[in-house]
Amino acid sequence: MRVGLLFGSFNPIHIGHLIIAQSVLNNSDLEKIWFVVSPQNPFKDSGSLLHEFDRIDMVREAIGNHPDFHASDIEFSLPKPSYTSHTLAYLSERFSSYDFKLIIGEDNLLSFDRWKNYEAILNDYGVYVYPRPVEKNSEFKSNSNITVVDAPVVDISSTLIRKYIKEGKSVQYLTPEPVYELIKSRKYYT
Repeated sequence: MRVGLLFGSFNPIHIGHLIIAQSVLNNSDLEKIWFVVSPQNPFKDSGSLLHEFDRIDMVREAIGNHPDFHASDIEFSLPKPSYTSHTLAYLSERFSSYDFKLIIGEDNLLSFDRWKNYEAILNDYGVYVYPRPVEKNSEFKSNSNITVVDAPVVDISSTLIRKYIKEGKSVQYLTPEPVYELIKSRKYYT
């Protein structure tokens, strides 16, 4: 089975994540998409993160019973910070019959050479790239292990959602309804 891994803090997950995941699934040879909740991204400040269990709850609520989506907490038990290369190696060992592929936005491709073991990720797994608003192209885009997937450019961010919540503005329709209700009831980001 060919599984695409969409890593993220998902702080919170929003409709942009779901639109991208469905578009990648529709327009590639991937059979499943796993949303891998990262407890600590080495490139991000962890100070504004909700607890990882709260974030996985939101991801589970967001994907509901979608037959081809899966919420993964695999990185919760791995050393922190979370490095994609380590997680890919662990998953490949644990699920040896699966063919894992990394899914990233075009903006991440610009700094891909800063990722730990990026050559191994590229050569051993391959990368599916969805469009993001970027001003220049990456040298990696022409690599044979990069697959550019047709998907809409979605410019919604978790940062914007957290900002709106702090300002007392509604984020309804920016997150799936069950996530919106969870954010309200648990008073996340206030």
